[in-house]
Amino acid sequence: MSPYINGNGNADSSTSHMPSRSSKPLSPADALATLKEYTRGDGLSLHELMDSRKNGGLTYNDFLMLPGHINFPASAVSLQTKVTKNIVLNTPFLSSPMDTVTEDRMAISLALHGGLGVIHHNCSAEQQAAFVRKVKKFENGFITDPVCLGPDGTVGDVLDIKARLGFCGVPITETGKIGGKLIGIVTGRDVQFRDPETPLRSVITTDVVTGRAGIALDEANTLLRDSKKGKLPIVDADGNLVSLVARSDLRKNQNYPLASKVPESKQLYCGAAIGTRPADKDRLKLLVEAGLDVVVIDSSQGNSKFQIEFVQWIKETYPKLDVIAGNVVTREQAAQLIAAGADALRIGMGSGSICITQEVMAVGRPQGTAVFAVSEFASRFGVPTIADGGIGNIGHIAKALALGASAVMMGGLLAGTAESPGEYFYHEGKRVKLYRGMGSIEAMEHTAKGVPSAVGIDNAATARYFSEADTVKVAQGVSGDVADKGSITKFVPYLYTGLQHSLQDAGVQSVTELQAESRSGGVRYELRTASAQVEGGVHGLNSYTKRLFA
Repeated sequence: MSPYINGNGNADSSTSHMPSRSSKPLSPADALATLKEYTRGDGLSLHELMDSRKNGGLTYNDFLMLPGHINFPASAVSLQTKVTKNIVLNTPFLSSPMDTVTEDRMAISLALHGGLGVIHHNCSAEQQAAFVRKVKKFENGFITDPVCLGPDGTVGDVLDIKARLGFCGVPITETGKIGGKLIGIVTGRDVQFRDPETPLRSVITTDVVTGRAGIALDEANTLLRDSKKGKLPIVDADGNLVSLVARSDLRKNQNYPLASKVPESKQLYCGAAIGTRPADKDRLKLLVEAGLDVVVIDSSQGNSKFQIEFVQWIKETYPKLDVIAGNVVTREQAAQLIAAGADALRIGMGSGSICITQEVMAVGRPQGTAVFAVSEFASRFGVPTIADGGIGNIGHIAKALALGASAVMMGGLLAGTAESPGEYFYHEGKRVKLYRGMGSIEAMEHTAKGVPSAVGIDNAATARYFSEADTVKVAQGVSGDVADKGSITKFVPYLYTGLQHSLQDAGVQSVTELQAESRSGGVRYELRTASAQVEGGVHGLNSYTKRLFA
């Protein structure tokens, strides 16, 4: 079919190929049939949109997805995604390993809502491992290393466990350890109002419902629920304690059905960041011992011999540990890390709200173009990608996924929540929290527990930007504050529900379908001029209140 002829008599290849127009209007019933006469739909295909030779480098605000056909409810949209070669999450949300974003509270809360928290490493290795351990201990299936006491212990020992670990249902064995013959269990009621010096043998509850070793987890949960007990000890044929199931986990399963858990252990997934220095090998050993599931190699520029060799070492030393490498923005960078054995790639350089790498270093890439280029290349090798930086709203998340990313990593969007590290304070009448880039001078000068990095504690920020030995620190980030967003127990469900509606508007029912339809040309796109961006936002009002969720 001939291309559309413009007013000058020249073929206009920039518009969709169109059928000849009839002078007689067609009936509405002919609309769908007539649509098939067009050689392509409205707008641009993904490849046409992301042709940087024609359109330049694009970021999320520079384009829109065109609407598709809706024949399903938003609740039917699945946001499940493969975030590494081996890890599947129910929501495509990761938190950034920044010291004002992710420690244990953020990692636990985000995992309960189906995402993955990546704990920062601007602290001692021991402290970071302790954060990981708290996440892994928060929710269990079979607890294979429960805290135990012997009959010669005291009520004070149980109270100490309560103060340190937050629970006081403790199994009592003859040896005081897992594997010993089960005598009974001590609960909070047993020690309430008791003298701390009271021996446990005088308060033990011996009428204990137990499960036999080999029982399936769902059967154990049913037995625990029907027994109305707080704990279900699992014993072998000789009555020796082999594991434990907790009632509190039943409540968590009911309250957080999307929680991201390791299939075998039912523990929450947890990630942590490290650098590429020799001391990071010792740090990683502690993290793995704490139960780490995925490690993020934290570097502003991932295409370095240091990271390539470190990824290779990790895959040789800990073959079952997933590695997210990066950061990258080009296919060339990605190829090096894929060849080294990376299980996923982190995309972004200078696109974060507090990052000034592009401005100061003149190196980087617009995030939309970077996500498309790297994701398209990595998908050929089955390597998922994570869009890191530039995520300011639900629409940005949807666009990052459409461009090929399996998930997004958020810093500023999660900073300011109750679960992020730091205390709230007031700035110009607004309740805010500190938020700083890991390339800021403040982060580079940070010391762990007050001990200068010069005497043995590495600074994550300087290592991330290859600047430990610099006499003069050159900032690649800023420090500021963000508004109080409340708890992520409300904020993340808002993101989740909003993203479901976004995919519904695009006419797709899952992340994988969104990406498949984008690659095939089923999902179409449109570039946005500066005027179109103004039109698409709030405008023309004297004043307004912007409430994002309720």
